[in-house]
Amino acid sequence: MSIEQRVQNIKEDLDFFDDELAKYEYIIDLGKKLEEFKEEDKIPANIVHGCTSQVWLTKEIKDGKLFFKGTSDAIIVKGLVYMILEIFSNSTIEELKEVDMDIIHELKLSEVITPNRQSGVIGMIKKIKEYAQNA
Repeated sequence: MSIEQRVQNIKEDLDFFDDELAKYEYIIDLGKKLEEFKEEDKIPANIVHGCTSQVWLTKEIKDGKLFFKGTSDAIIVKGLVYMILEIFSNSTIEELKEVDMDIIHELKLSEVITPNRQSGVIGMIKKIKEYAQNA
């Protein structure tokens, strides 16, 4: 499945909810699905810059594809991390290098999350692209 298709799937899920509070709660629920993140991976090299709360992302390369794990110390941000991981994990290095989407706009996140949280999402995407560039 392409990155664009994954974005579309999440957009459809978010569009299902009529009001902002329901979307917010849904995003929080997504965060509860994150895989356990190892304490030893909470190091400065894995920190995402641009986030108000702390966010960590790690990468693993398998068969020419990048897989990401992440977490945050804020519950709403955990949901955003989950969405970003769903969109970008299991993508080829080339796909990740070439991706040029305004995820915040595509998912209409500006209606739900603060500008600081939006900066955090942008920071996560930059970190993913950085991992792809250096892979």
